[in-house]
Amino acid sequence: MDVPKRIFVVDDEPVIAMSLALIVRGDGRQVESFTRSTEALEAARSSPPDLLLSDVSIPVLSGVELARAITELNPDCKVLLFSGQAAVMDFYGTGNDTGRFPMLAKPVHPEKILEAIQEMGF
Repeated sequence: MDVPKRIFVVDDEPVIAMSLALIVRGDGRQVESFTRSTEALEAARSSPPDLLLSDVSIPVLSGVELARAITELNPDCKVLLFSGQAAVMDFYGTGNDTGRFPMLAKPVHPEKILEAIQEMGF
């Protein structure tokens, strides 16, 4: 029997975090939503996710910093970032993580999220 995939959804806006969790839940996926990056990282220390979906612009640890920390705990963890700020998208494209963590622009249509997750093997 296959072990269910664990997915973490992180966004500092509770409605977005819960909505994304509802969208990706299903097909045996275990989804946990977080509004604080530090809580997501703490949960990952005890049981790391297989996939991290995170907003880039979140307090304390940015989505990129959180992705780096979680992939250090679980190198097999896939990451999908999203941002509603064009400046962040432009800046991210020039950084060292270019291509390491794919990014979608908000607002993201639910079908686009599910499509991206399926392309990652989930």
